[in-house]
Amino acid sequence: MTQPSVILATASYDHTIRFWEAKSGRCYRTIQYPDSQVNRLEITPDKRYLAAAGNPHIRLFDINSSSPQPVMSYDSHTNNVMAVGFQCDGKWMYSGSEDGTVKIWDLRAPGCQREYESRGAVNTVVLHPNQTELISGDQNGNIRVWDLTANSCSCELVPEVDTAVRSLTVMWDGSLVVAANNHGTCYVWRLLRGNQTMTNFEPLHKLQAHNGYILKCLLSPEFCEPHRYLATASSDHTVKIWNVDGFTLEKTLIGHQRWVWDCVFSVDGAYLITEMVKLLHPWVSKPNPWFPSKIKEKIFIYHLRLPPPPAPFCSLFLFNWSHFG
Repeated sequence: MTQPSVILATASYDHTIRFWEAKSGRCYRTIQYPDSQVNRLEITPDKRYLAAAGNPHIRLFDINSSSPQPVMSYDSHTNNVMAVGFQCDGKWMYSGSEDGTVKIWDLRAPGCQREYESRGAVNTVVLHPNQTELISGDQNGNIRVWDLTANSCSCELVPEVDTAVRSLTVMWDGSLVVAANNHGTCYVWRLLRGNQTMTNFEPLHKLQAHNGYILKCLLSPEFCEPHRYLATASSDHTVKIWNVDGFTLEKTLIGHQRWVWDCVFSVDGAYLITEMVKLLHPWVSKPNPWFPSKIKEKIFIYHLRLPPPPAPFCSLFLFNWSHFG
């Protein structure tokens, strides 16, 4: 069967990874993932492999293969892996974990090549477009910049003490970075290249985006230019689209009945895919909101170049997309 030209990859607490034809919603491949839930998915730059971050490992799957087995496993983390991504040429991978570490993996060699201690559970890691700096955010509210050339931490920021940094995003040209936290606040810095190799953070804006947790923030991709947007997904059941020029609210996307855990732009910025979790039949009196025991998930797809519809025109019972386009 011919592979679809546009693919949506999803993973879930039901221990599966699924590949969908994005335009029709047809699932054409399912991979069983029995070891743990999947916290994050990321595709390699050449679109050949899909990394699945679980607890406490990372598995790499061949997208074009029918084999259900991973082609590689990365196993040196000791707790949930919450972030994973790739260098632009696909030569190495980075990850962040609740074990308090950020790791770098050479995809051409076995084992972990570098490890950085964050001293707090790592929730999010992004790679600066210069490919030489990683930026991590942790549960204690710390943001750290890891200089890969100097092999050390070059900068530490604490936007709000003891307020977890839930998500980080960097503009495609390296001009801005946004950090979102558990108080519904986004902190925006302009990134400036100093006299040395280190990137300098210049405070630009503080945005009170939501009344609840912000679970994901995301800046729009290059092909969305000249428009630049920030998407924020929240526990208040909404996703908001902000114009980066002045950080004015453009749209509020509705239709979610529960926390919105994730969002991603299509490559051209015309669509936004969001994910909602519904807790079903909790078997403990006070379930951990970050790791629900039994859940029902929905994916929503919004067309951003039209007025927002009263309800999403496509929904799937899924979790945690990774790539669209």
